[in-house]
Amino acid sequence: MTVVSSQQSERRAPRRMQDLATLPVFFRLSGRKAVVAGGSEAAAWKAELLAAAGAEVHVFAQHLDPVFAALIDEGDRYVHHAHPLDDLSLEDASIAIIDAETEEEARDFSETCRRAGVPVNVIDKPAFCDFQFGSIVNRSPAVIAISTDGAAPILGQAIRRRIETVLPHSLADWAALAGRIRGRITENLKPGPQRRAFWERFVDRAFGSAPSECSIDSLIDEAGSIAVGNAESRGRVTLVGAGPGDPELLTLKVVRALQAADVILFDDLVSDEVLELARREARRMLVGKRGGRESCRQEDINDLMVALAKSGKNVVRLKGGDPMIFGRAGEEIARLDSEGVPVEVVPGITAASAMAAALGVSLTHRYHAQSVRLVTGHSRHGGLPPEIDWSSLADPSTTTVFYMGRRVMPEIAAKLCSRGLSGDTPVVVAQAIGRPNARSWRLTLKDLSSASHLPGRDEPVLIGVGRVFASRADCHDLTGAMPMTSWNAPSHCNLFPRSLSEDRAECKI
Repeated sequence: MTVVSSQQSERRAPRRMQDLATLPVFFRLSGRKAVVAGGSEAAAWKAELLAAAGAEVHVFAQHLDPVFAALIDEGDRYVHHAHPLDDLSLEDASIAIIDAETEEEARDFSETCRRAGVPVNVIDKPAFCDFQFGSIVNRSPAVIAISTDGAAPILGQAIRRRIETVLPHSLADWAALAGRIRGRITENLKPGPQRRAFWERFVDRAFGSAPSECSIDSLIDEAGSIAVGNAESRGRVTLVGAGPGDPELLTLKVVRALQAADVILFDDLVSDEVLELARREARRMLVGKRGGRESCRQEDINDLMVALAKSGKNVVRLKGGDPMIFGRAGEEIARLDSEGVPVEVVPGITAASAMAAALGVSLTHRYHAQSVRLVTGHSRHGGLPPEIDWSSLADPSTTTVFYMGRRVMPEIAAKLCSRGLSGDTPVVVAQAIGRPNARSWRLTLKDLSSASHLPGRDEPVLIGVGRVFASRADCHDLTGAMPMTSWNAPSHCNLFPRSLSEDRAECKI
C-alpha cells in the first residue's frame, strides 16, 4: 500500500479545468415548446430570446404588458394562454421561465418545474434558477454568452460591450458561410494538417472585410489547391501602431490585428498591457531599439519579417505610437515591397497627440498656433538632423514637438533662441506618456538648456515648444491635480495605475 503524504499531494499537477460557477451550455430549442409565465416587460424580453432561438413560446398570463402584447401580435412563434399556469402547462416543455412577484410564487413554480423535469429560470431570483441568461453577443451562428452567475449582471453587460466592439458584424456572414461549405471541405480535405491549414486561412479572412459573392468559389479553389499540395504558404506583414502605452487608446483594428497574428515583432516601448491583447498562441519577439542600449539592427528586422512572411506566417510589426511617425515604416515597407510580401499599415495614436490629450492642451489652439511640427531629436546619424529649418520652427505661431530629444535639449534651446524665438516661450517636457510612471515639467525655452539631467533617463521624452502650452491659466500636470512649476520640481503622475511585468523574451537575430 502506497501512502501519499500531504507534501506530495501539494506537488501534484494542477487541474486542467478550474472550478466553474455554472456550466456554459448552448441549448438547441428550434421547434420545441418553451413556457413563459407572466406578462411583464421583463418576461417579454425572455420570450423574445426563446423565439429568436426557434422555440414555440407558450405564454401564460391573464394580462400582458403593452410591449409583450405587441410582441405576440407581430410574431408567429407565440401562443398566448389568457389564464395562469396550470398542471398541464408544462407538458412536453423543454424550458420554463417566470417573472414571479413574490418569493412564495417563485418557490412554488420552481418546485413544480423540477418535479416535471423541466429546467427553470425565475427572473431576478437566482436562488430558484436551474440556469441563468447571460449577456449575449450575437453574430449568429456564432453566439457568445457571458455569465457572472448572477453576482454582477452589470459587469456581464460591460464585458459584452467590450466584445461587441472587437468582433466585426460581418463575422455572422462568415460563420454562416462556414456552415454552407463545411461538408465539401470535409469531403475534399484529409483530417489533420490539410483541414487545419484551410480553416486557419478561413479565419484570417473572417476578421477582415465581409464575404463577397465570389468568396465561396475562392475558398473551394483554395481547398482544392491544399488537397493536391499546390497551395503556396503565403504570409503577410502588418505594421501596427501600439500607441503611447495605454491599451485603452488602441483602435479596434489594432486589437483585431493582434488577435490574428502568428508572430509579433515588438519594440521596447510597447507596453505589456498591449501585448496581453494578442492571440495567446502568437510568438512574441522583442526587436526594440533604444538609445544607449544593445539593439537589433533595422536590416536584421527587415530580414526577419521577410523570412517569417515567406514561411507563411502572419507577422505583426508592433511599434510604439504610430508606425508612420518616426517608426522607420518607410524603410520596412520598401523592403517588403521589393520581396513581394503583402504589407498593411494600421495606425496608432502618436505620442504628441497623447501628450496633448493628457495635458488638456490643443496643439493648434487658433489663438496661439497655426501649424504643428513633429521633429525627431535623433536622426539616422545620431543627434538633431542637419536639414532642420530652424527659422521656420522659431515662428512663434508654430507648435513644435520634439521626439527622442532628451540628449539635445541644450542644442534645441540654443538653435531656437538664435533664430529669434523668445527665451520666455513656454515649454513642456513630458516623460513616459500613457504609462503608470508618466510625469511632466513646465519650464521656459531659456531653462531647457539646463534640463537635460531630468530624472528617469531611460524613459521616452517629448519636448513641446510653443505658446499653446500656456493656453490654460494653470497648465496642470498629467493628473490635472497640481500646477507644474519648474523642471526641478517634478510632479509624479499615476494617470494609468497599472503594474508592468518585466517578463519579456528578447529575440536573437
